[in-house]
Amino acid sequence: MLARMSSESEQQIGVGSPDAFQRLWTPHRMAYIQGENKPSGPGAGDGCPFCTIPAKSDEDGLVIARGELVYAVLNLYPYNGGHLMVVPFRHVADYTDLTDQETVELGDYTKRAVKALRAASGAQGFNIGMNQGEVAGAGIAAHLHQHIVPRWGGDTNFMPVVGHTKVLPQLLADTRRMLAEKWPAGA
Repeated sequence: MLARMSSESEQQIGVGSPDAFQRLWTPHRMAYIQGENKPSGPGAGDGCPFCTIPAKSDEDGLVIARGELVYAVLNLYPYNGGHLMVVPFRHVADYTDLTDQETVELGDYTKRAVKALRAASGAQGFNIGMNQGEVAGAGIAAHLHQHIVPRWGGDTNFMPVVGHTKVLPQLLADTRRMLAEKWPAGA
């Protein structure tokens, strides 16, 4: 239960005038808002996290599986538990610039992600897609990535809708391990 400070206490610590809103602070989201680890330019050497992740261990990079041309990785700022992305190893921004082989493996890894999420978490539905360009909502527009977000009945309640806060029940490292164990082998 969120506690409400008295207006006298609020004014003493400088939080402003009392109003009807309760506030749940999520300062960890400021890293995302300010673009922490966001590439500084369009090139692969410009601090792109999707280019640096493959050099890390699976555990440190939150990598679930690696293919020849793409890899699956957990989102550091998930919309839902298990929110992952399929990313080409090659630094490419536009879907139409993928090679035919990259397109096929990206699709295959998307299917495997859905299967792994169903097996590991009983996901009932999925939001699957990519945002092309900053104006379309891409947080890292310089490096293509496809989101796979698992969904369950009732997973949107007052917390994200009213409180703009997502409650995630599991640490990313535990989610990564669980999904890696359920990742289906290739055909």
